[in-house]
Amino acid sequence: MIKTIFAIVVFFFASITAFGQEDSEYSNTLKKMFEVSGTEASYQTAIKQMISMFKHQYPDVKAEIWMELEEEFLKTSMDELTEMLVPVYYKYMSIGDLQDIIKFYESPAGLKFAESTPLIMEESMQIGQAWGMKLGQEFTKRMEEKGF
Repeated sequence: MIKTIFAIVVFFFASITAFGQEDSEYSNTLKKMFEVSGTEASYQTAIKQMISMFKHQYPDVKAEIWMELEEEFLKTSMDELTEMLVPVYYKYMSIGDLQDIIKFYESPAGLKFAESTPLIMEESMQIGQAWGMKLGQEFTKRMEEKGF
């Protein structure tokens, strides 16, 4: 009986250790994907914009304190966000999928895509807003034609 319990305990701890190593490898691969895809840079830009807003709220804070906070938040926030996103990505993407995505982003086409994505998104959002307004106006017109 004691041997059985001991075997179960050993198996349990071995499983936890193996999962922890797998989880760490997955997390590191996800971080790499965020880095090469430009996602990390987008998140860092968002953090910098948030800090800029706080600077206006706290104008008496010295520049070196803002630099210290920005440096700290850029490092720790990205790590924290990645860890929070691991379960989401793990649910839908295997580590092999992430590795394939990394290979794409390290290719010439992937590098160009990552570099161009923020510009494409900016222009696309403007076009999307104009399109949405046009659709809204057309919808309103059609509803009025139908007597509503």
